[in-house]
Amino acid sequence: MSVGFTLAAPAAAHALAQSGEVGAYTLTAARFWATSAALLALVGVVIGGLALARSGRRIGNGGENGAVVALVSGLIAVVGGAVNLAVADGGPGTGNGVVGGAVALVLGLIAMALGGLARARSRRTAANRCGASGA
Repeated sequence: MSVGFTLAAPAAAHALAQSGEVGAYTLTAARFWATSAALLALVGVVIGGLALARSGRRIGNGGENGAVVALVSGLIAVVGGAVNLAVADGGPGTGNGVVGGAVALVLGLIAMALGGLARARSRRTAANRCGASGA
């Protein structure tokens, strides 16, 4: 009986140590994480662009809420993409989500930049509004 377990242990270890071929369209956990972070970053870019377009208006909050949403979603996406890239043990096509992590990192930085610009512009517009109405 112990002979069977002794012979099976190296075979099981060998099967676990081998990395299986991951197909191009196979959704692994790392690819799902990276894709989620990239989609969140894309949402942040769109909202940041809309907030930047609205930041010059004199009606409403001037895109302030959208700017904050873009900043937060961009930050979450940058952290998620960076963590995914840090723990990936292979390159593109290995199922580790390297491409999605890089896309999340870049788009997250763009979303943060757009959110920061929109927030600065909306504050400047609000200060001009208050100064003009107080005079």
